[in-house]
Amino acid sequence: MKLLKSTLAIVTAAAVLGVSGFAQAGATLDAVQKKGFVQCGVSDGLPGFSVPDSTGKIVGIDADFCRAVAAAVFGDATKVKFSQLNAKERFTALQSGEIDMLSRNSTMTSSRDAGMGLKFPGFITYYDGVGFLANSKLGVKSAKELDGATICIQAGTTTELNVSDYFRANGLKYTPITFDTSDESAKSLESGRCDVLTSDKSQLYAQRSKLASPKDYVVLPETISKEPLGPVVRNGDDEWLAIVRWVGYAMLNAEEAGITSKNVEAEAKSTKNPDVARLLGGDGEYGKDLKLPKDWVVKIVKQVGNYGEVFDKNLGKSTPLEIDRGLNALWTNGGIQYAPPVR
Repeated sequence: MKLLKSTLAIVTAAAVLGVSGFAQAGATLDAVQKKGFVQCGVSDGLPGFSVPDSTGKIVGIDADFCRAVAAAVFGDATKVKFSQLNAKERFTALQSGEIDMLSRNSTMTSSRDAGMGLKFPGFITYYDGVGFLANSKLGVKSAKELDGATICIQAGTTTELNVSDYFRANGLKYTPITFDTSDESAKSLESGRCDVLTSDKSQLYAQRSKLASPKDYVVLPETISKEPLGPVVRNGDDEWLAIVRWVGYAMLNAEEAGITSKNVEAEAKSTKNPDVARLLGGDGEYGKDLKLPKDWVVKIVKQVGNYGEVFDKNLGKSTPLEIDRGLNALWTNGGIQYAPPVR
């Protein structure tokens, strides 16, 4: 009888948990729709990714991805509010429910994806890697010449571990100085407190653009790690995860198909291409699977742009950062950006 009662208790508990799990499904989307905006966590000020412009508007590739999610959910890219977070705060803010999603140059790793109650949807906003920014007066041409250097590092990042691994593997010594914000790290490099600043290379280009004399600093050639940067959501809400994932994939598919903010509405009405018709809602009910309207991709591309447009506007050659597409070019153009099809 005791065994039977125990078994029944386990079955009952499992049933309750199962019902609870179903009840929680879609909770984020429901909450977002109820309050009328997406609360999105971004950096505390990183040019090209998320930083206030002269009017106070948050601009950058990460901020635009938040807008793309808002465009998909509401048909209006302006229905987003931003929480500026440093590296230490970002994951706690998501775990606690303070934000609905994080879009803040965050590296996807196994422990973050599986051990923190969080999920990386899989869309990579920017393929990156850790590098080093040095004052040209230091006279170094390679990271392997940094034995004994003092290095500024932002706390709470994967960079701390990657630098430690690199120096140990190459038999080099260094003295780390950690800071809570990227701006503090950059200012310490500029003041001479440290010899070198280390971070993701995209962040190094961004921080260099903010220095008083950017041309006095050089990004060393080595890339010492893999840093796939992308959005993050809470674990346990597959519906919201799917929306965030497919917003990114839709932007990539639009670029690959030649769909831009200028031609998307015309293509939606007249295309003869079956792939484009599915992507833009002219064929099938693929938005319905995500609980989004048929024209969700049209809204994203029209109001925010395809992936290439967003990259070029925020990071490309016409910006102060002057970053090449590199790995972030489409797979058809020699990069590794590749999206599954909408079908």
